Amino acid sequence: MQEFFNNVSRYPRFFITITLGIFFFLFERLRPLLSRPATAIAFIGVLLGGFAFITFTLRAMLGLSPV
Repeated sequence: MQEFFNNVSRYPRFFITITLGIFFFLFERLRPLLSRPATAIAFIGVLLGGFAFITFTLRAMLGLSPV
């Protein structure tokens, strides 16, 4: 039984490792875009626009406020 719990306790560590690996990979791929001011502003604008789109869509779908 101890071996079972030892094995199950490895799953959260595996999940955290995979998640951090994905974020580091994406950051390394997008870092060249942040080196020039024009692409950095466009990239940040796209991120903010996407976040606003998702926020407004979820608020409308859940009926949290009239849009």
